[in-house]
Amino acid sequence: MASCTISSHSTAFIKKDVGLSAFSSSPSSFSVPKTKRRNFREIVSVMTPQQSPRSPSATGSVKTAMTMTEKILARASEKPQLSPGENVWVNVDILMTHDVCGPGSFGIFKKEFGQNAKVWDREKIVIIPDHYIFTNDERANRNVDILRDFSTEQNIKYFYDIKDLGNFKANPDYKGVCHIALAQEGHCRPGEVLLGTDSHTCTAGAFGEFATGIGNTDAGFVLGTGKILLKVPPTLRFVMDGEMPDYLLAKDLILQIIGEISVSGATYKSMEFVGSTVESLTMEERMTLCNMVVEAGGKNGIVPVDSTTHKYLEDKTNVPYEPVYSDEQARFLSEYRFDISKLEPVVAKPHSPDNRALARECKDVKIDRVYIGSCTGGKTEDFLAAAKVFHASGKKVKVPTFLVPATQKVWLDVYGLPVPGCGGKTCSQIFEEAGCDTPASPSCAACLGGPRDTYARMNEPQVCVSTTNRNFPGRMGHREGQIYLASPYTAAASALTGFVTDPREFLQ
Repeated sequence: MASCTISSHSTAFIKKDVGLSAFSSSPSSFSVPKTKRRNFREIVSVMTPQQSPRSPSATGSVKTAMTMTEKILARASEKPQLSPGENVWVNVDILMTHDVCGPGSFGIFKKEFGQNAKVWDREKIVIIPDHYIFTNDERANRNVDILRDFSTEQNIKYFYDIKDLGNFKANPDYKGVCHIALAQEGHCRPGEVLLGTDSHTCTAGAFGEFATGIGNTDAGFVLGTGKILLKVPPTLRFVMDGEMPDYLLAKDLILQIIGEISVSGATYKSMEFVGSTVESLTMEERMTLCNMVVEAGGKNGIVPVDSTTHKYLEDKTNVPYEPVYSDEQARFLSEYRFDISKLEPVVAKPHSPDNRALARECKDVKIDRVYIGSCTGGKTEDFLAAAKVFHASGKKVKVPTFLVPATQKVWLDVYGLPVPGCGGKTCSQIFEEAGCDTPASPSCAACLGGPRDTYARMNEPQVCVSTTNRNFPGRMGHREGQIYLASPYTAAASALTGFVTDPREFLQ
C-alpha cells in the first residue's frame, strides 16, 4: 500500500477565538470547541471577547453589526437584523438541480403539491444534467429523460439539455458540470441566495452570495414555494495575506485550511475568505476556494465582491445585483490568519480531505494514474496550469493522465486558447505532446465514480493523484483505490514522474 511520512511543520498560522456563541446574539465567554489536530506547530492567540458598540436607534431598537452571510439572509428573509442561531424563512433567488437529485426532488414536489402543480417561478429554476451522462447505464439515461419531461411540462427556461450522447458538441444547450455552468451562464450574482441539490453548490459563494447544498425534500418544497427554512450560521473568518508563490494554486490554500481545522472544523458555519491574497485571485481560483468549504463541514463559503467580480459578470448577466460586505464590527466565531508566502504545495492523502501533507513529503508514493477535472479542478485555468507544467518539463507523462473539462466552454478553451508563455500552443497541443489522454466530453465523469463504464473511473485498486475534492474509499470507483487530492500543478508534476511530486521540480 502506498504511503508517505507525516512530519510536523510550521504553517505561519495564527488563530483567534473571539468567544461568540453560535446561538447567541451577543459575545460571551463561550470557548470554541477545539477540533482534533495533528502534530503541527502553530501560533495560537486567544483574545478576550470584546463588546461591539451598540447605539440605540431613534425607535429604541438595537442595531448590531452583521457579517456578509447574515446580511444576505436578513435581506432574503425581509428582516432588518439577524444573529447566528436564528431560524428564518428565506426567499430563494435560484434553485439548481441535476440528473442525480432532480428526479427525486420532482417526485417530492408532485407528491406534496399535486400532480398538476406548477413551480413557483420557471425562470428561477436551473436544471443541468452533468453527473452520469456519457454512459450506457439505462437508469442513468432515464434520469436525464425525467429532467427533460419535467422541464417541458413546467416550461423551465433554463434547462441545459443533452440528447446526442455520442457527440456532446451536437447539443448546443448542453453545458457540463453544474457549478461551473452556473457561473458561466450568469446565474451567480452577488447578494443573492442560490441553492442546489449538490453539496458543492457552495462554489458560487465566490461571487459574494449565499450558496449552499440542500436535500431532495427541501428542494421539492422550494420548487413549490420559493422559500426555505434556514438557521443562520456563525462565521469563521480566514484572512490570507502575502504574495502568492508561483507554484501555489487556490487548491493548495483550501487543502491547507481543511488540514488545519479538520473535516468537521466548520460544521454548519460560514467560511468568509478575505485578505490581500484572496483579492489577488481570479474568479475561477476563488471558486476553487469556496468549492471545498463543505469538505470542512461548512454551510457556505463566501468572498467579498470587488472589481474582479464585476469584470467577470460584465458579459454574463444583465440582472441587477447588490453586493453586501461584512461590517467592521461584525462578530466572527474565530479568525484564522495565514501568511501565504510561506506555504508549500500540499496534498490530502487517503482517505480524507483533511489528511494533509506536504507534496515533497510524499515523493516516495508511487502512483498509477492522474485525473484532472471536476468542479474543483476542471476549469479553464486549471488546464492552463497543468499545461504550463507539462510544457516547462518538455517530457512525457509516465502514467495514464485523464483530462475532463468541466463544461463545453472549458473544452473549447482547451482546444483554442493559447497557453501564456508557451509559444502560442494550446492546452490540447501540449497535452498531446506530453502523452496525455485526449480531453474527454465535459461532465462530472469519474469524480464520484458513477456507472462502471464512466470515463476514467477507477475500476481497479489503483493510486491516483486527482484535482477533485474527495478521497473517501470508493469515491472514484474501486473501494480500495487510493486518492491523493492535489492542485493541477502537483497533479501534472506527478504525472511526469509517476510519483507524488512537488511542482517546484518543474516550475523553478
